[in-house]
Amino acid sequence: MTEQEPALPRAAAAAAGDSAGFPKDAAVSSGAVEEGEAALLSDPEGVDTSLRSPAQRSRTFAGILVNTAFANVTTSYLWFALTFWVYLQTRNVIATGVVGGAYMLLIALSSISFGTFVDRYRKLAVMRFAAGFTLVMFALSGVMFLLTPAARLLDLTKPWFWVFMLIILVGAVVENMRNIALSTMVTILIEPDRRANANGLVGMVQGLMFIVTSLLSGLSVGLLGMGWTIVVAVVLTTLAFAHLLALRVPEEVRAASTDAHGGFDLRGSVAAVLAIAGLFALILFSTFNNFIGGVYMALMDPYGLEMFSVEMWGAVFALGSTGFIVGGALIGKFGLGANPLRTMLIAVIVMGFLGAVFTLREWAWLYVAGIWLYLVLIPFVEAAEQTVIQQVVPLPRQGRVFGFAMAFESAAAPITAFLIAPVAQFWIIPYARSAEGAAQLAPLLGEGTSRGIALVFLVAGIIMIAAALLAFLTPVYHRVSASYAQSAAEVPDGPVRKTS
Repeated sequence: MTEQEPALPRAAAAAAGDSAGFPKDAAVSSGAVEEGEAALLSDPEGVDTSLRSPAQRSRTFAGILVNTAFANVTTSYLWFALTFWVYLQTRNVIATGVVGGAYMLLIALSSISFGTFVDRYRKLAVMRFAAGFTLVMFALSGVMFLLTPAARLLDLTKPWFWVFMLIILVGAVVENMRNIALSTMVTILIEPDRRANANGLVGMVQGLMFIVTSLLSGLSVGLLGMGWTIVVAVVLTTLAFAHLLALRVPEEVRAASTDAHGGFDLRGSVAAVLAIAGLFALILFSTFNNFIGGVYMALMDPYGLEMFSVEMWGAVFALGSTGFIVGGALIGKFGLGANPLRTMLIAVIVMGFLGAVFTLREWAWLYVAGIWLYLVLIPFVEAAEQTVIQQVVPLPRQGRVFGFAMAFESAAAPITAFLIAPVAQFWIIPYARSAEGAAQLAPLLGEGTSRGIALVFLVAGIIMIAAALLAFLTPVYHRVSASYAQSAAEVPDGPVRKTS
């Protein structure tokens, strides 16, 4: 029998003793796992990496990566366009905050279900389902836009705007199921010693998504209007779905054997996370990045749209987003170093510093440079977490672990977005624009129409720096770092397959 084993080799795990070993041929339930004990699920026929060479698998992964990039571009194109359109029509940061916050909240609520389905079914089949569902929802939003008068659709006191927003956001959120499946595809198709580099390529793809999305969304809303923007999104989603139907992953002989149950296996997700010592702490580290992300989600677009026209803001953000490509390229070339956790926390500290200073003055070049540098660092944070999970978590549980991580980390952003948007709209921005407030803030933040938003960014950045510095001092950071180092030293250079 042939078995792929992406986690610690059993021989090495057994040698490490009960505190770090996997029970040999254990039948794992979704209940609680003993402390310090990592569970391994036997799946002798679910994945067979001997069917093709590593180079052939890498080419398939490239095709899946390109397809996912195309789908992500389309989804983000419509979501960004919705955010731009809502703000330009209402000039209300609460509305944009709700749009952004609702997106992250829906991801937080649904990610465990997404991870459960990824574990229970073939990864390619899950990606196809997500693509088809997104296509249906985007088409439905187009029908609603066509049939509903614009004045009624933009009335925030009526249900039509919120239903329209929800249809688009549900379609965009379900598309994220593909991203969880893509992370498990790295485990299936890429050799262990190249997974950090592959995760860097994922970061490059996300950078391309931001560039194309930001540029096209601004131009589309400014020149075509929201109606034709929806039409373009539907056409592009159809093309991505058709291409996905043509892809094949023969390594997935059948759906992996898994202990996942139902459509929302919260208990199994928690057990999968707790089975690996320190994994929950890793998820907490990644959440630092999302905390400040909620502030940016609510206020970055209003800040940019006050400084630039919608067309120019889309182009400016696209320019800044080239940083995402640079960050992903650096990881693809050099990896993440011997300790991805250390790399991640250093990146978070620098991101907090950038978030604090890039709006200290209302200068366009400072804002764009800050965005560029900030986005250079995001792939390091995301790739570090993915690389650790892919190495230490067995494949039949990776979907739920990635889903749990996405749910936990996504919950931080909507909390800050929902809280900061009304606070900024009703208190901070009016105070900063008053004569007294402007005079008090001028020595630190200079002068301009968006000094209130700059004050929020400054405070959020300082909090991020403090949180990451404290994380370096915790015992769990040193414990997780040591565990990763031991695991990296013990895992062989290729996929481990058992033959009996």
